[in-house]
Amino acid sequence: MNTTHLDWSTLPDLEAELQLLSKAESERVLRQGARAGAGVFRDEARRRAKKRTGKLAKNIVSDTAKVTSRTKATAGVKVREEGKASNPRNAFYWRFIEYGTSTIPAAPFIRPSFDAKQEEAARAAFAKLNESIDRVLTR
Repeated sequence: MNTTHLDWSTLPDLEAELQLLSKAESERVLRQGARAGAGVFRDEARRRAKKRTGKLAKNIVSDTAKVTSRTKATAGVKVREEGKASNPRNAFYWRFIEYGTSTIPAAPFIRPSFDAKQEEAARAAFAKLNESIDRVLTR
């Protein structure tokens, strides 16, 4: 899986603001920031995915995994694979497109999305984080 690490603990102003928040608020704010960054990757992967039926693009989703401390949250992009192949929420064949097979050449869409949008995702995450902190502190 491709990962980008955004460590907010190196930004002293942000660190101080996060310390003002309660644990629950801090986790929620971090989760929102991580989700905003993952949303940029998700949107780009959907744009680059092959669109024969549209099922693959619909099943590319962002997901918040966990908050590990007061300054770290994890979010990612995944392709849903639920139930049988006929299920509209199952795009199991994404890996055949991304990595190729012995008879089908690879047509990557996830890795190029990640490579192209790292800076934009970081900006989106920091913007959402600042917005969420301001909203909580002004209550």
